[in-house]
Amino acid sequence: MASPSIKTDLPDLLQRSNRFENGLLARGLGRSYGDSNLNADGAVLDCRALAGITAFDPETGLLTAEGGASLDAILAFAVPQGFFLPVTPGTCFATLAGAIANDVHGKNHHGAGTIGRWIERIRLLRTDGSEHRLPPAEVSGLFAATVGGLGLTGVITEATIRLRRIATSDMEAETVPFPDLDGFFALAEASAASHEYTVAWIDCLASGRSLGRGLFTRANHATEGPLAVPARRGPAVPMDAPSLFLNRWTIGAMNTAYYALGRRRAGARRVPYEPFFYPLDAIRDWNRLYGRRGMYQYQSVVPPRFAREATRAMLGEIAKAGQGSFLVVLKTFGVLASPGLLSFPAEGTTLALDFPNRGASTLQLLARLDAIVREAGGRLYPAKDGRLPRDLFEAGYPALERFRAHIDPGLSSSFWRRVGEDS
Repeated sequence: MASPSIKTDLPDLLQRSNRFENGLLARGLGRSYGDSNLNADGAVLDCRALAGITAFDPETGLLTAEGGASLDAILAFAVPQGFFLPVTPGTCFATLAGAIANDVHGKNHHGAGTIGRWIERIRLLRTDGSEHRLPPAEVSGLFAATVGGLGLTGVITEATIRLRRIATSDMEAETVPFPDLDGFFALAEASAASHEYTVAWIDCLASGRSLGRGLFTRANHATEGPLAVPARRGPAVPMDAPSLFLNRWTIGAMNTAYYALGRRRAGARRVPYEPFFYPLDAIRDWNRLYGRRGMYQYQSVVPPRFAREATRAMLGEIAKAGQGSFLVVLKTFGVLASPGLLSFPAEGTTLALDFPNRGASTLQLLARLDAIVREAGGRLYPAKDGRLPRDLFEAGYPALERFRAHIDPGLSSSFWRRVGEDS
C-alpha cells in the first residue's frame, strides 16, 4: 500500500482499513525478526516516506521527526551537532516509530532504560480518523500502550525524542575476556557504575568448566575528539549460504577462534561509534549466511533472583544440542522501569542469540529454553520471536489486559492474531 502521497492521504488510507480481512499494519524498515511486522491476508502500510526531521532545539536536545525517519538519518543529523541517541538498539536501520513501538533497549539499559523513557511526545493517528498528541503523563493510558505496543494502537506519525550531548563521536571501549558464566556476572556488577555501556559476547557451544565463557565489552563516550558520521556501507553477502554452512563444527571453530583472538586483543581502545553500536550494519544482507531456511532469534530476560541458574541452564541446553550461532549477546538490565505496558526489558539478565533453522530439532530446543524461562518467571521479546507460545506471552506480560483496551480495532498483525487476540 505504499503511496507517494502518504503524507496527505494517510487519514483516508487508515479509514479504509475495514476493507481488508485482517485489517492494516503500519511498517517501517522491517527489521523485526519475528512476525510482529507481518500481516498475512491483511494490508501493510509502507511508512518509509514519513521520514522528515521537522524540528530540533540545540539548547535542549529535543528533536522531532516523522515516524518513518530512520535512526541512521537521525544520527547523521545529530552527531555533527554534538548529540546522540539516548538509547539505541543493535541496528541503526530501524525507524523512530518502530523503535518506540518495540520500546527498544541498548547496551546502556542499566543507566538509561528503554527509548520510551526519552520520548517527550507522540503524535498518533487512529483508523477512526482521530489524532492524539500524547505526552508521557497523559492519563488515558494510550501513551503507555503505544510505547512497546507493536504498532497496534495507531500509526505513530511523529515523535519528539530527547537526545543526549556528546563531545565526540568516538568511544572509549575496553574488552575483558572471562572464562565462565560467573566471570560475566562479576564483570557486569563491577562495570555498571563506571561504564555507561556494557555487553558480552558468549561462546554458546563452550561446555563444562568453560560454560558461558566470552568477551565482555564496556565503554563510555570519549570526552574529546571529532564529531563525525563514519562513511559506511561495507560488503554484502552476495547469495544464500548452503544450508550446512553453519553447523556445530563451523560455529564451534569460529567461536573458538574469536574467543582466542579476543583474548589476544583484550584491553582499552578508542573506536568510532558505529562499529561499537552497529557491527552487523557493516555487512549488508548478513542474514543470508543462514541460507534459504533462515534462522530463529531468541531473546529472553529472567529476573535477578534466578539469572545465574536460568542462564546456565539455557547455555547448557544449547551446548548439548550443538545449536546456536556465532551471534550471541548476554547483558544485564537495570532497575529503571520501562514505560510501556508491553515493554520487554525488566530488571535481570537477557540472553539473545540466533539459531539456524534446522526444523523440528531447532523448535524442540527452543521449547526447552521456553520451559527454563517460564520456570524462572521471565519473558521473551516479541520483536525477535516468530514462534513465541501464547501461554508464555500471557504469563510474561501481566499488563496484557490493560493493553487490549487501547488497541485500534482497524489494526492487526500476524503476531497479534497468533498470540494476543482473545481466544
